[in-house]
Amino acid sequence: MRFTPIIFSKLLAPINRRQFSAIVTRHAGDAYDKCFKSWDHLVALIFSQFAAATSLRGLEANFNANCQHHYHLGTSRIARSTFADANKRRPVAVFADTFAMVAGQLDRNARREGKELLRLIDSTPIPLGKLCAWAQWNGRIRGMKAHIVYDPNADCPRLLDITHATVNDAEIGRTVQLEAGATYVFDKGYCHYGWWTAIAEAKAFFVTRPKTNMKLDTVRIREFKEAEGDGFTVLADAEVSFASKGDSKLPIKLRRVTVRRHQDGATLTLLTNDLTRSALAIGQLYKTRWQIELLFRWMKQHLRIRSFIGNNENAIRLQIIAAMIAYVLIRIAAKANCVTLPVLRLLDLVGQCLFDRRCFGAIDKPPPVNPNRKRDRTAPNQLSFLYD
Repeated sequence: MRFTPIIFSKLLAPINRRQFSAIVTRHAGDAYDKCFKSWDHLVALIFSQFAAATSLRGLEANFNANCQHHYHLGTSRIARSTFADANKRRPVAVFADTFAMVAGQLDRNARREGKELLRLIDSTPIPLGKLCAWAQWNGRIRGMKAHIVYDPNADCPRLLDITHATVNDAEIGRTVQLEAGATYVFDKGYCHYGWWTAIAEAKAFFVTRPKTNMKLDTVRIREFKEAEGDGFTVLADAEVSFASKGDSKLPIKLRRVTVRRHQDGATLTLLTNDLTRSALAIGQLYKTRWQIELLFRWMKQHLRIRSFIGNNENAIRLQIIAAMIAYVLIRIAAKANCVTLPVLRLLDLVGQCLFDRRCFGAIDKPPPVNPNRKRDRTAPNQLSFLYD
């Protein structure tokens, strides 16, 4: 009899167990845990995302209630105290490297399709409650920040970093591994001249907005043929340089594109080192940055990063990374099985069918009829012979 894995096993399939074991060994992820290994921990946290577990007690009860499937998942039963201890001391790097390993699979699909390398960089605050007294206050919230490098072509986060809310965005931006030929789009919070120079030296491009106190002199006016874009109008295009007479100089050429939005009439000034694209294309690239804002909104509404099953810093970091791994696994499964359902609808169906043995591509259809049961194969309108 042919074995059919459950939906949850199919979702975990992109996580290569051999590579995951190498990651655990590299970071000593199982140094202090003899029975509750890193794989058990990862599977349980991903399960909590799909099953919408809101507490550690609920996660324990729901996961242990399906112990007949633990063998094929490669896990065992969990205990609250053991899980809480692992949340407190397991290295975050184990889950972070696993996220990078899984997210790279979606990026390879986008490369095969021949799409240009576009990276959106931004951060979103994650407020924490009063129980997290260790959380730092940045003047607006007390909590943490999730810094994400997002690939809109693959619809997948490429890099994820969790920091305190007081960490400047530009500090994390400088740690991003630059790719030749890629275009990085970010807001004015990532203003760092040394990083801009590094992007240009890596033969990459950036599109951003200058700060209000940045003074620029016009070097040359550029002509543009098309002015009307999708929701905006190009007003001006020019090559510029810093007006400061001090040390604030850049060894690269800068270009300023001014656009006006149709929605509210606001005027935006864009700054880039790309001298070949049209002004209309530069404006469209910055408009694409809105996709990462939509990603942040979707994450906070549908992933379990509002309420946490642990109050310490390490547990919160692990749960956020596990939530992003769950999101990437959903995207990979939908793409591999040609599922056209919206991600939100697919996430709801997965939560209801985690332990069902069915085809992932038919997750929105009724389960198949039992093949062992005999069915009447005659048609009601078929010609039949009657004998007296």
